Amino acid sequence: QVQLVESGGGLVQAGGSLRLSCAPSVSIFVIDVMGWYRQAPGEQRELVATIAKSGTTNYADSVKDRFSISRDNAKNAVYLQMNSLKPDDTAVYYCYARFLNTDFWGKGTLVTVSS
Repeated sequence: QVQLVESGGGLVQAGGSLRLSCAPSVSIFVIDVMGWYRQAPGEQRELVATIAKSGTTNYADSVKDRFSISRDNAKNAVYLQMNSLKPDDTAVYYCYARFLNTDFWGKGTLVTVSS
């Protein structure tokens, strides 16, 4: 079982930046993939970005060039740096981890971008 604790959401104006953090309850070294998904009101949950144990990253086209995912092994955390935020980025952001072929999810953190 892996618990994921997110932080860093909030209200920001369009064009602003936020950084989300996710801390897993197990060592980040044993987690195959970590990442972020988001779900806007009335929409399905969608991929934002992932980072594999190897360091390989993957981004949704809608956030490429604006968002950056990274991992800090020393702090046992994964971050999502979000720049040039748009109102369309408003959603609940969920931390994700894949460990031993099982998917784990955080409780989510709300990001609201005002126009």
